Amino acid sequence: MTDRPTGSEFGDGEPVIRDKRRIDPETGKLREPAEQSAAPAAAGPAGQPPRDPSDLIGPSAQEALLTEALAERTADLQRLQAEYVNYKRRVDREREASRELVIGTVLTELLGILDDIGRARDAGELDGAFKAVAESLERVTEKLGLVKYGEKGDPFDPRIHEALLHNYSDEVDGPTATMIMQPGYRHGERILRAARVAVSEPTEQLPADAAKAEVPVETTDEDAERSAE
Repeated sequence: MTDRPTGSEFGDGEPVIRDKRRIDPETGKLREPAEQSAAPAAAGPAGQPPRDPSDLIGPSAQEALLTEALAERTADLQRLQAEYVNYKRRVDREREASRELVIGTVLTELLGILDDIGRARDAGELDGAFKAVAESLERVTEKLGLVKYGEKGDPFDPRIHEALLHNYSDEVDGPTATMIMQPGYRHGERILRAARVAVSEPTEQLPADAAKAEVPVETTDEDAERSAE
């Protein structure tokens, strides 16, 4: 009859004692990590890591690992927060741009009505209930940011003015809007309609050929007699 091997899987062998105490009971000193892991590594199954990794490193190493992990998580959180802030700013800008575009489109459709109100006011026909409605509409458009511009004597600016007539005058020092044929409107930085104006330039800028054509020719008595004949 074959005897069962000592320490077999049936558990009838001698027990294996693993001493994981960090303080040596004989010397009272702190054990080195190599000493703590020597017994379990030798007694444990081959290829299986120890159950508690903290037994293999000292307190300083553990603290360094925790500090590094905390720094990584903090960096991830900061990066995520920065991405969210940038996303929110971009969405806010796009929302504001869309709002301005819609308001500008609506105001553009109302410019013809505002022109009619202006002509009625100039003709003295803006009175009664029509006057109240007209003034209410103008207040609403101003509240939405509509700005009317274009006054006689304004320097001509091709970015905001549209020249319908052009002439020369001794009364101006540079290109000037001498007549406002239709006012302009803008909403914020956007020009909804350029002001339509008549532009006058200084006479000294008159082309030489045109200046000669406008200079009267003096006639003598002999020339007059010849013309009479």
